[in-house]
Amino acid sequence: MGFAQILANGMVLGTLYACIAIGFSLVWGVLNVINMLHGSFIVLGGYLTYFAWAYTGISPVLILPFVAALLFGLGYGLQYLFINKVVSAPVLTTLTLTFGLDMILYNLMTVFFTATPRRVSMEFGRLEFWGVAMPVDRLIGMGLALLLTALLFVVLKTSRIGRAIVAVRMDREAAALMGIKVNHIYAITFGIAALMAGAAGSVFAMVFPVTTNLSGVFLGKAFVICVIGGLGGVSGALVGGLALGIIESFAGVLIGPQNAITVGFVLMLVLLIVRPQGLVGVKGYE
Repeated sequence: MGFAQILANGMVLGTLYACIAIGFSLVWGVLNVINMLHGSFIVLGGYLTYFAWAYTGISPVLILPFVAALLFGLGYGLQYLFINKVVSAPVLTTLTLTFGLDMILYNLMTVFFTATPRRVSMEFGRLEFWGVAMPVDRLIGMGLALLLTALLFVVLKTSRIGRAIVAVRMDREAAALMGIKVNHIYAITFGIAALMAGAAGSVFAMVFPVTTNLSGVFLGKAFVICVIGGLGGVSGALVGGLALGIIESFAGVLIGPQNAITVGFVLMLVLLIVRPQGLVGVKGYE
């Protein structure tokens, strides 16, 4: 396998990783909550997309917005009703609560959907360019992941809600004094994170099989990407996702795919020592 092919595979994987990690980064950076539900949100988005496609025949690209909206409502409700009650508590408290909620969601999905791997089959053939061969469905997945990432970036930079989220992230007390309803912004932030997770799951189901057994894998990937790239912003998740995807792609060829994930964790440990804020993170959000 040539250098260009390995790099292309890594970039496709990296954009999917970035889309997976953005919501996790946003909740961790804004709410200071390590959201253990994140992996199950991704799996739920993938399952909902698969079953909607299987029973209706509608294109998964058209299904994606509805799945994202449903996950936003679920995330907003869970944050507003439960997590907001303890959001100011120590991190261990919120981690335990989200872990408990994750166990409930994980087991519900296993009971109703089973753990059978499922994937939306989109056979569009392959494209070859500059000596690189790539399945078209992976290119579609990459394009959707980049589009979702760009949309979130625009929302955070230009909308009133986005500016409120950034204000709360920077200084919660000052934002409250300026009239921002902090609890409402927390719930919206968690809802957006769930929306991005569900959308990422939809995209992932178009490229790879999805199963409940992957929820822990997705959560671990999101954690590593946030440490590599930095917390609280789109750029950190994108840089961290691309870095991890490319590194795993080359490591999979050089030392075997079963060992590639280890390289990512080693990089994470090195960065925690030498640059705890991540490659593009800001000090204060380590």
